[in-house]
Amino acid sequence: MQLTCSQTLSGAQTLGIEKLDAQLLLLHVLGRPESERAWLLAHDEDVLGSAAVDAFRDLCLRRATGEPLAYLVGHKEFFGLRFAVDARVLIPRPDTETLVQWALDTLQASGADCPDVLDLGTGSGAVAAAIANHTRCMMLAVDASADALAVAVANAAQLGLHITFAQSNWFDEVNGRFECIVSNPPYIATGDVHLADLKHEPTGALVAGSDGLDDLRTIIDKAPAHLLDGAWLLLEHGYDQAEAVRGLLTQRGFAQVQSRNDLAGIARCSGGRWLSTA
Repeated sequence: MQLTCSQTLSGAQTLGIEKLDAQLLLLHVLGRPESERAWLLAHDEDVLGSAAVDAFRDLCLRRATGEPLAYLVGHKEFFGLRFAVDARVLIPRPDTETLVQWALDTLQASGADCPDVLDLGTGSGAVAAAIANHTRCMMLAVDASADALAVAVANAAQLGLHITFAQSNWFDEVNGRFECIVSNPPYIATGDVHLADLKHEPTGALVAGSDGLDDLRTIIDKAPAHLLDGAWLLLEHGYDQAEAVRGLLTQRGFAQVQSRNDLAGIARCSGGRWLSTA
């Protein structure tokens, strides 16, 4: 049975697929850019080949189970760049652009010519690449997962960015001091109800103990040994964790402790400046 573009998209709705997702999936199957949604309308009566219809239906069935759209099409836009993503890494989210912008602001204010920057738990490499793409710096990005690093290395190469990558459990294999350390670590509590919506993404990159703060505690405790005098530690965290993270930073001795809101007005990132007492 032959189906037109319009009929194929209508069939996706019977599976519970949102209109925009269906359009993007069909464009992906047809090898057309995501920007060409208008093309689908102009060609709604075009008949699709059976291979395209079958491939589209397969993707729709996967989407209906909750598999993220980014995994299905194999990429995600972040801070103006396109990153390849799959089930080995978390999908970059708009909230995390707050972390990138804060890092860029602190690096600009530092006046350093080519500052050393560390991205902890780089995942797809999105944060490291976004910073490296917008400032002249020496970027080191680490992750405990070899699988995640493989994705990050490929993304940096595709974007033509010079980033040094290393496998490390937080600071374990890191030497030297940095002008800025950034991290979007796991921060969801074990058993959190939101995990059900994230079942397709790597659990190890999401969960951090009974209160979600285990990895943030580790980073905050060990960061001073790797920060230059006056350098910043900037951290993404959960929507309700800003006060707790600021408390951990203050307790460890960081100065100018503060939080920044994401586009939704939620305190999404917190950080502090390390001022040496030596």
